[in-house]
Amino acid sequence: MEDINDIQNIEVVSDGKQYIVVSIGTEQYGIDIQYVDNIIRNQRITRIPKAQPYFKGVINLRGEIIPVMSLRLKFGLEPDEFTNATRIIIIKLEPQSAIGIIVDEVREVVTLSEDAIEKPNAADASDTMTQYLSGIGKHGDGLISLLNIATVIVGKEAV
Repeated sequence: MEDINDIQNIEVVSDGKQYIVVSIGTEQYGIDIQYVDNIIRNQRITRIPKAQPYFKGVINLRGEIIPVMSLRLKFGLEPDEFTNATRIIIIKLEPQSAIGIIVDEVREVVTLSEDAIEKPNAADASDTMTQYLSGIGKHGDGLISLLNIATVIVGKEAV
């Protein structure tokens, strides 16, 4: 088990939001840290018949059955390639409901101030990926696509 606090010393900063930066394919995505419950190494996923293709199945985490989804498949990318860097991030939107998302790698924790975040362009709203983003974060020389994790997990119904 990895603890979020082991990834990097987390400073509490009053002006800004913290994101866990993950890699999926060649892109970097940020997940709001307030929704991250746990980060675990890959483990055996039990398939569920007739589930959506991007739902890989369920895992048993300390007695709790947690559904696991592939962000690669949800985003229309190639299927997951499991490596030593692959992690399952346990997301809790509500205290009783947890879901795991598979990412290629967990990179770091960053704090982004409001002025370092650009809102997605409304003209691109028809683009499938844009509906999953809450903004684009500028960090150092790079850009981080900030996921609207509720929309990613629940689908188009959530706003």
